[in-house]
Amino acid sequence: MNRRSAIKSASVGAAAAMLGGIASTQTASAKQMDEPLKGYVKHSVSYWCFGKYPLDEFAKTCKEIGIQSIELLDPKDWPVVQKHGLTCAMAQGSGLGIDNGWNNPELHDKLVASYEEVIPQVAKAGLTNLICFSGKRRGLTDEQGWTNCEKGLKRIIQTAEKHKVVLIMELLNSYGHKDYQCDHTAWGVELCKRLGSENFKLLYDIYHMQIMEGNIIENMTRNIQYIGHIHTGGNPGRNEIDETQELYYPAIMKALVKTGYKGFVGQEFVPKAADPIASLRRCIRICDVAPS
Repeated sequence: MNRRSAIKSASVGAAAAMLGGIASTQTASAKQMDEPLKGYVKHSVSYWCFGKYPLDEFAKTCKEIGIQSIELLDPKDWPVVQKHGLTCAMAQGSGLGIDNGWNNPELHDKLVASYEEVIPQVAKAGLTNLICFSGKRRGLTDEQGWTNCEKGLKRIIQTAEKHKVVLIMELLNSYGHKDYQCDHTAWGVELCKRLGSENFKLLYDIYHMQIMEGNIIENMTRNIQYIGHIHTGGNPGRNEIDETQELYYPAIMKALVKTGYKGFVGQEFVPKAADPIASLRRCIRICDVAPS
């Protein structure tokens, strides 16, 4: 055999092996999709990312996938998912939006009235978590922001404790959500410490915190006692949490499971693929890990 024929033979053999490998991988992937979820991660999904699907139809699909919650829903929508045996792991329906939050004392009366109205509704519906926001910084120092948020939230924390509802402040990046104040884990943790209540925790959004500070596994695990909910999202772009982005979610989820975290992990990526439901199925499986 000369050099040319040897190379040709090797190329044919490599191609055959590659095809065999692809077929084997595809078979293994299809088999994985049919297997029951492992049960160590409680799966949720943010409805706004899949809003083109009617909620009732989407709830049926989520139930079939093994997702236990559809989140960021208003009170009128909670019964829609509950009739399919799902919950809403992160309720909304109170407050004045992301930009206008608890760091503005001028808004405290309106915010208190809004949350005092919705907190009992959350409890009556059998739900637990209600989202809230710091609001834009608007020139405030960290200390002023903490002081203002603490003063306002202390007006409703007893109501939350009475109804066993947890107020969850979301950590967001302050580039996309320009000037948002609660934009680092340390900022949110300090507010948790000042309030000193198990009924106030943080929504640790992995996408946002990757943009602001990185070091996801260490920051998340070190502060897990202050975290009441998790959001996913691929960076860059907030798309699928697969090999197209810079974070390796299986390792992140294994670290999360190792902490003993019992809350939900909410998929909050904007599907880029042609089939959004197929993307959702795959991303659930990416996060479906067992302890090492």
